[in-house]
Amino acid sequence: MVTVDVALHRQRAEQVLPRPRLVIGGKELSDTSGGLFEHVNPATGLVQAEIPLAGPGEVDQAVAAARTAFEVWGGMRPAERRRLLTRFAQLIREHIPDFAAISPLENGVCVGGWAENVGTHIAEWTEYYAGWADKIEGMVGAAYSPHENVEYTLAEPYGVIGHIITWNSPALSLAMKIPPSLAAGNTVVIKPAESTPFSALLFADLAREAGIPDGVINVVTGLGDAGSALVTHPGVDKISFTGGPATARRIMADAALSLKPVLFELGGKSANLLFADTDLDTVVPYCAAFAMSNTGQGCALPTRLLVERPIYDEVVARVTGVVAHLPVGDPLDPATYIGPLIDAAARDRVEGVIDKAVQDGAGRLVYGGERLDADGWFVSPTVFADVDNNSDLAQREIFGPVLAITPFDTEDEAVALANDTEYGLSAYVQSRDIARVNRLVPRLKAGTVYVNPGPNPITSPATPFGGVGLSGFGREGGRAGLEEFIHVKGVGVGRV
Repeated sequence: MVTVDVALHRQRAEQVLPRPRLVIGGKELSDTSGGLFEHVNPATGLVQAEIPLAGPGEVDQAVAAARTAFEVWGGMRPAERRRLLTRFAQLIREHIPDFAAISPLENGVCVGGWAENVGTHIAEWTEYYAGWADKIEGMVGAAYSPHENVEYTLAEPYGVIGHIITWNSPALSLAMKIPPSLAAGNTVVIKPAESTPFSALLFADLAREAGIPDGVINVVTGLGDAGSALVTHPGVDKISFTGGPATARRIMADAALSLKPVLFELGGKSANLLFADTDLDTVVPYCAAFAMSNTGQGCALPTRLLVERPIYDEVVARVTGVVAHLPVGDPLDPATYIGPLIDAAARDRVEGVIDKAVQDGAGRLVYGGERLDADGWFVSPTVFADVDNNSDLAQREIFGPVLAITPFDTEDEAVALANDTEYGLSAYVQSRDIARVNRLVPRLKAGTVYVNPGPNPITSPATPFGGVGLSGFGREGGRAGLEEFIHVKGVGVGRV
């Protein structure tokens, strides 16, 4: 039985959730053509807000506002953009508690876990890219004699970037996309998921308070028709999307009509390779808890645990013990580690995956696997052992608190199991043998590889993050993340 303090949730919602609206060119719209969406608190199952939705008309207005603002923002001295973005980052840092307070109400993120750090991550990403704003450089070529010709390049912004934001970690998605876009000189139209608009609204409010000109950041919460209107709009120069492969295919097809470039950060089914030379007292709690963080609703979480045979049985027992003691409950309770899923459909889908895995014999259910008695959308953390790597349990992104454990005997087998998936977002290696680590990292099919426990590296603004295969293409983070929003113009000047 999960007990949720409904009265406290209602009170907090009244206190901390920004007023639902669209933000277009500095104007706030509540009367919109897309109708209203009832926002349901995932922990209580109760409606806590009505969200005005953008239709194609509002998207057109937002793009027009962004194009107008681009003349100002794109033409601004880079040092001035840096100053404004630095001020923006300072304001975000001052409002870290507000982002933390929004998250449990917006999508059920636990205030004592993921939520408490999200504001810090936004501030760090904005600070990092503020520092890049006046360091974007071209280069001078030397292919010909300077007496004949001078050749150089200009690094220029695209113009207007359309950002379609994921629901599972909307604030972090904003941090990974918007600051590099702005540092490069672009303006943006943000389409948050209809279920998670509040972080984007606070983000836009703080940008305006920082002095970033109206129209540089526009927020148009909407459904699929709004997303399609944004992708196909002739005034949008590039699309950045975080979400699932099915939606990405539709976006790519729409963008192909005008050959519009896209950046996709999609799903994952990340393998975590655990070798017998590790310190199990340290590594096992990390592996078990990290896979369950954000209730398993994370694209890069290590949800496949591959364990070397000599320690396999011990690891299964230890993992089960760790997961059994992870507190499940009200996301407003600081002691809670696992909260609700985003909505009833997600809960039903995760239950279906678990039931099918049991029926098909895809693995041995060693813990959890049931719906919890609650008004919100709770499923118990679940562990399967002896998982068939060809099963849906091992191949399909579940996006719930489900961990699949599989044994291996050799390094080659571990690599083959890890790479035997259409996804390629992240991979993890747990080993104290540096020679082994150096052998494995180049062989793992993943956009990022993380070695041994430590702070969550996915949220480091200096580290490029992105996938291969079904996990998408393009990078967020580091210089590579900045270059996603720049195109290079070549210039040749002849001698007269």
